[in-house]
Amino acid sequence: MPKQALAMLGILAVSASAQEGWWMREPIRWVQTNLRQTDAGLDAGRLIGELADMRANVLLEGMGGIAAYYPTTAPFHYPSPELPPGRDMFGDVLKEAHARKIRVVGRFDFSKTRKAVFDAHPEWFFRQANGEPVIYNGLYSTCINGGYYRVQAMKILAEALEKYDVDGLFFNMFGNQSRDYGGRYVGLCHCDQCRRLYREQFHQEIPETPDDDYRKFMFRSSREVAAAIGGLIREKRPQAGYFNYVQESTDGIMSESNTAVARPLPLWPYSASDNVNRARNSQPGKMAVNLNMQFVDYWWRFATVPREEIALRSWQNLAHGGALTFEVNGTLDLEDRQALEAVKPIFRWAAANERYYVHQSSAARVVLLGSPAGTGRTYSQDAYRGMFRLLSEEHIPFAVSDNLDWMGKRDFDVAIATDWAPAALRQYAEGGGKVLIASATAPEFEVAPVERTESDVKGYIRIRDHAAFPSLKDTDLLLLNGPFTTVKTGGERALTLIPPSLIGPPEFVHIDMHDTDIPALMSERAGKGMVVWIPWNLGELYYRLSLPAHAGLFRDLFDRLEPRRQILTDAHRLVEMSLMRQGGRTLLHLVNLSGHSETGYFAPVPMDAIHVRIAGNFRSARTVRRPGALAVRSAGAYSEFTVPRLVDYELVVLD
Repeated sequence: MPKQALAMLGILAVSASAQEGWWMREPIRWVQTNLRQTDAGLDAGRLIGELADMRANVLLEGMGGIAAYYPTTAPFHYPSPELPPGRDMFGDVLKEAHARKIRVVGRFDFSKTRKAVFDAHPEWFFRQANGEPVIYNGLYSTCINGGYYRVQAMKILAEALEKYDVDGLFFNMFGNQSRDYGGRYVGLCHCDQCRRLYREQFHQEIPETPDDDYRKFMFRSSREVAAAIGGLIREKRPQAGYFNYVQESTDGIMSESNTAVARPLPLWPYSASDNVNRARNSQPGKMAVNLNMQFVDYWWRFATVPREEIALRSWQNLAHGGALTFEVNGTLDLEDRQALEAVKPIFRWAAANERYYVHQSSAARVVLLGSPAGTGRTYSQDAYRGMFRLLSEEHIPFAVSDNLDWMGKRDFDVAIATDWAPAALRQYAEGGGKVLIASATAPEFEVAPVERTESDVKGYIRIRDHAAFPSLKDTDLLLLNGPFTTVKTGGERALTLIPPSLIGPPEFVHIDMHDTDIPALMSERAGKGMVVWIPWNLGELYYRLSLPAHAGLFRDLFDRLEPRRQILTDAHRLVEMSLMRQGGRTLLHLVNLSGHSETGYFAPVPMDAIHVRIAGNFRSARTVRRPGALAVRSAGAYSEFTVPRLVDYELVVLD
């Protein structure tokens, strides 16, 4: 590796943690314009005027990389061919934006560049297994381990940072992508640098398909470059934010709520809530910027998703303490303006009430473990999403975390795990915590000795103790479809396994059904706390089938672990509630998801007279979306009030 690249990597320690910058101190209303080369001559005053009119206060706009929107002199960096001679479009936008108190985050993409760079330095580029470069629309894909990312990109960034007083930088498509924009699989990079580094680290050749070692290799490579970029930004523009889809070394956690025509169904209507909740609670020192993508898919960038989907994502972003966002391709001169017109009034409303949308933190007493970050291990998204839905539909406030950094720093009453139940959860339980695990994958600590796991059991769960499960008074059987783990000893007999039996013809259906004593539920005291293990995939079954019996089992088990809920309400199950703290007050956000149906998003059904009890003593409550003071009544350990009407979103401020 060149000495200059090694020197850049010496910056790693400088950018190890996030700054407490403007992105954490100010309410954020963020608009991203993914500019095309042909937009290089845009009218800066007009664009900024449009943003000011909708009350946006942060603009993410194209700056450089594949095409520069300013006159650059950095080697191997090229202005857009549509940039008028003598024009500094990015500089004009920055000047106009700052005059209107709008912050500007410059966008770079170093994943591809022109043939002239490839001809001069072919060693900087991604090579397929057959040695061929990856070319898409005339652009050549670079390699995260090559000199373009490690050396040349730093020169380009240094020029940009010295030239412009940007408020932040964002980097797109970071790292070696295994598919191009058209979806064609190009595989893993086999350039000389990648092959050498991989042999040094793992003593073998690069595999044909990614395995755990290769994922660790790419994770390490991308984080090295991310840290070097972060260090350069700190050096040149200490007040600027650093944003990227890589979480390490950055100031914000970027994500997207987007669609794709070939994405497996069902749609995930909690996309924005999921992304923001996870980001804000996994790394509370960083801002969650979940981009609200206006377009349907890569092939149809100018066709927008439904207005109601844009609005739902917007309210979810706000309800969980993230930035309000909106993303378009090109400028705001759209040929399909539905999404833009849907988001404008939300931006204006959020601006008028911006004091509520800064310094929020989750007040939830339940933590749901997400996929363990950076490990490359397999994880069932369906199981996680099913548990996410169960908690949301039960109106149980919860924080999502993909790490255990919260242990010893924040108090949770219950920790819930699906496919990832790390050994440290036993320590949490022994200290007084309560753990609920729902997975056929055995936890990383012993709850009961495992005998075997069967991968596909099409049977039932027998309910033997209805007194323990009051929600299941009308059913004796629960559907079981999927993996099931049998333990050698221990377990409760309140739930037991019924193995597969005959399914046809009708005259033979289940005539051989028989009960077993194999427990389908384990629980044990652990120090001062409790661990409950459901050795089958309850969350995954609920995500796919939405059976009330599975929901009832979860409800009863949760109430056994935590009999005093934070929220008691008669709200519809499709009313999402998040409970947040903001200084000395509490904020209750209500988001109406009733407009989502299968592949459609429609206007939500208005709901009247939602009764709410919240744990704690509050003197006053008021609604903000439909302004009004609410009568607050003391109800034992709870404060009780009624939200008179919920249309799309409501915010209740409690003091």
